[in-house]
Amino acid sequence: MLLWVGLGNPEPDMLRQRHNVGFMALDRIASRHGFSPWRRRFKGEFAEGSIGGARILALKPLTYMNESGASVQAAASFYKLEPGSITAFHDELDLVPGKLRVKLGGGAAGHNGLRSMDRMLGSQAYWRVRLGIGHPGSKERVLGHVLGDFAKVDQGWLQPMLDDLAANAGLLAAGEPEAFMTRMAMQGASPERNG
Repeated sequence: MLLWVGLGNPEPDMLRQRHNVGFMALDRIASRHGFSPWRRRFKGEFAEGSIGGARILALKPLTYMNESGASVQAAASFYKLEPGSITAFHDELDLVPGKLRVKLGGGAAGHNGLRSMDRMLGSQAYWRVRLGIGHPGSKERVLGHVLGDFAKVDQGWLQPMLDDLAANAGLLAAGEPEAFMTRMAMQGASPERNG
């Protein structure tokens, strides 16, 4: 059993923000793979499904980004899951738009959702799917960038990336992150590749 967590903020006017790409990724996965309807549970929205024979619990914390860990910890405790069974899908400033990386563990790198998960789980040894949103160029512009909506021009790489992620989610579910990253890179829709 795997717990896949999309990180984001719950307000309706925040749904299209770069910071919410984790929610977007989980929504696309759940839709493509016929997960159960979303329902309120564990201080978040929760759905269940299976991908390639693996049971997936999908969770979108509704606690706001800074308290994401409370929702994740509640679900992990209920199902008695170890951190290695948890994957967080989140925005990543240090990757160009449309690129992604999967890694086990590591620091929060200033990401408040990851920092909250680290605090609540007492561990950093969970998986991360880092979804590139690019860096605005200066530290002063970071907050406005992550809390800004994806622009119309971003849809040319964002939608294909989300589609490809959902299509290849079976590799993640099977514990093959390297194969997943390779497949995603081959199908890559980043602006630098298509520009």
